[in-house]
This record gives sequence, structure tokens and C-alpha cells, in this order.
Amino acid sequence: MSLFPYLGFLYFVTRSGQTPRLALVGFYFLLVFVVVTIPAGIYAQQAYGAELANVDWLHGSAEVFLSISNILVVLGFRQVVIKRQRQPTRHTRIAPK
Repeated sequence: MSLFPYLGFLYFVTRSGQTPRLALVGFYFLLVFVVVTIPAGIYAQQAYGAELANVDWLHGSAEVFLSISNILVVLGFRQVVIKRQRQPTRHTRIAPK
């Protein structure tokens, strides 16, 4: 059920045009994590009779996609912060000569 609110979030964050491109890619990449995790959970249940969280190699492999998503989001916003730090502020006072 949480997929629908997330899709709404993606719609509005994309439409706003204010989200850094790389961060937006990271937000969309989270869907890859979901798409990978669902079959991995089914496989864990079928092959091992256990939940995904209890099959370490499979769980860790799925979690890689979550980590990639998080890294992309952080790097996207980091780029904006660095860019803004390099721009002179509007309130910079110039000392009189």
C-alpha cells in the first residue's frame, strides 16, 4: 500500500522541477529496490522456507539497491550544496576603501 503514496511523491517532486537531477534518479531508483526485493522475498520463502531477512546473501544483495538509491540522493543534494557555497551571497558587503 505504501507504493501509491510514494508514486504520488515522485510525481510531485518531479513536477516541481526543484529537485536535483541526481537525487531524482535516486528517488526513482528506490523503485528498483522494491522490484528486486519482492521476488527475492518470494524466492527466500520458496527455496529456504525463510523470510528474506533471514537469508543473508539474498537480503544483502537486495539491500545493495537501497544503498545505491540512498547514495544517489545524497550526492544529488550534495552537488547543490557545494554549488551554492561557491556562489557569492547577495548580502556580501564590500568594505569601503
